[in-house]
This record gives sequence, C-alpha cells and structure tokens, in this order.
Amino acid sequence: MFATIYLPNFYLHAAMRHQPALRAKPIALIETQERKAVIIELNAAAANFGVRKGMTPSQGLARCLSLLIKIRAREQEILMEEILLQHAFTLSPYVEATAPGVCTVQFTDKRNLAAKVSGVIERLTQCEMIAQAGIASSPDISSLGAHLARPILQIDDAKKFLAPLPIETLET
Repeated sequence: MFATIYLPNFYLHAAMRHQPALRAKPIALIETQERKAVIIELNAAAANFGVRKGMTPSQGLARCLSLLIKIRAREQEILMEEILLQHAFTLSPYVEATAPGVCTVQFTDKRNLAAKVSGVIERLTQCEMIAQAGIASSPDISSLGAHLARPILQIDDAKKFLAPLPIETLET
C-alpha cells in the first residue's frame, strides 16, 4: 500500500505559510528569476476574478485590483519540504520526495493506515501547513487520491474510483 501526502499550491503555500489571515484574499505568486515575471500559482479567490497562470502581474491586477502579488520564498519551500519528509518518515522508512510539496510513502504494515496518515496530516496542520493525502494500492492512484482528498481519501477499489472521473483529472 502507498500513501501520497500532497501540499496543494506548494509554492504559494510556502510564501503565505505564516500569513494565514491573507489566505481568503486573492493572491498570485510570481517567479522573479525569469526574464519576464509571470504568475506561476494562484489561489481560488484570484481564479474567481479571472486571474490565470501565465499572466503578467499587471494583467492579473487588471482583472482584480485587490490582487496581492507575492514572490516565491525558496528558503521557506526548502523548510516545508524538510518538514514534510520528516513527518512522512514517521510512517515508514520507504519514503520518496516525489515532487515539490509531494511525497510518497510505501507501507509494509497495512493496519490502521488512515489513522496513521491522519495523524501526520494533523501534525502538519500544527506546523501551519495545509496537507491532504491519498491511500491506495499503487503510487499513481494514491497520488490522484491525494489531489482529490479533503483531507484524506483511502481508495480500496481503484476501478470504482477511476471510472467516474473525467479525463482532465488525470493531468494532476
């Protein structure tokens, strides 16, 4: 069995980690190390105003005057990755840093998986990190489950889980 722990909007989350009061406001994140600054992540409030990834900050502000523009916080991203991995290793010695803000855990003991993973999600919440997790028999299904979880989704039958999903869901 596998569990994938996923931190949604990881780069934006890292930049906003210690500012929870701002999370409800429309926020966009830009990458300043590129030649042209563009929005790389945004929250749902910004998306509701029509702000999209790939826009310049001025294009985003044209759609939403109250849009907050944040810059990537690379040091905070590194710290959050380390915290995520440390918590994942409390579940099993078989952990892979799969992508930024994502780690996959392989279990040899299948007992009480949901409770164990739930404990890690709670501890991450105490660290001001929003996390969700998927548990399944394969790493790919657990990853998809993590993206759809609120906050934990255990998938016992992959065929039943996958059948009703639109094909666009597989892009995550």
